[in-house]
Amino acid sequence: MSRPPAGKDRDRQTRDGKDRGRRPAPRQPAGEEAAFRRPAADVVVLYGAHAVREALVAGRRKLLTLYATEGAAERIAPLAAAAGLTPKIVEARALSQRLGEESVHQGLMLEARPLPEADIADIEPKSGLVLVLDQVTDPHNVGAILRTAAAFAVDALVVTERHSPDFTGVLAKAASGALEHVTIVSVVNLARALEQLAARDFLIVGLDSEGPQPLEASPLRRPLALVLGAEGKGLRRLTRERCDILARLDMPGPIKSLNVSNACAAALMALRLRLG
Repeated sequence: MSRPPAGKDRDRQTRDGKDRGRRPAPRQPAGEEAAFRRPAADVVVLYGAHAVREALVAGRRKLLTLYATEGAAERIAPLAAAAGLTPKIVEARALSQRLGEESVHQGLMLEARPLPEADIADIEPKSGLVLVLDQVTDPHNVGAILRTAAAFAVDALVVTERHSPDFTGVLAKAASGALEHVTIVSVVNLARALEQLAARDFLIVGLDSEGPQPLEASPLRRPLALVLGAEGKGLRRLTRERCDILARLDMPGPIKSLNVSNACAAALMALRLRLG
């Protein structure tokens, strides 16, 4: 039996060694549910480039496991390393099966702990603006509101413990990373929370399409808490009673009301122009 020349044999061994050195991290079999943590109250799932990147950079929560496709892992590698994580390489279809076929995960999924809890006393008045949501339940709307809140440097977002979406998944994706930059205060009794804000000298302004005066013409000052009502229902009676001012956004067109997230953005711009 003939043997290959010794040099060629060594070359092949060298090539094999190099190949072994370049071998990618073990892949997770597509769709293997045991690879991912089971849903639990102390585990949140973030996905999409912006949501995952901001969680890695902000350092506000404990990070557990980062899953990424090969391409996404290369792009996120420096931030992951700085956060002390090594991405687990998975197929894109495994993430789609875990998150839902409609999810736009961009090859990234992060398992982490929830953000630290906060209450009214923890709000640091920097911009002097706080948003309050009266049972706004749509995660896309709340995510968009969070993104707007971060853009306008809002100090906190106050939500009800019940009748609010989970601050994970779809909401975090819609927030596009803003979830890591806005203090979230979850309260049991919204009326009592508004009283606590008033005791801290916040002006309580309820946004209402039927409000008696335009927002920009109202007597405004900082610190100010802007209260937004639920989709279709608006502000509840007890919430309205706790407001110092009920104001509307004057719309020049035939439609006089906006989606709550759009109304939030328009109101914050009006407040910025008015208060500076």
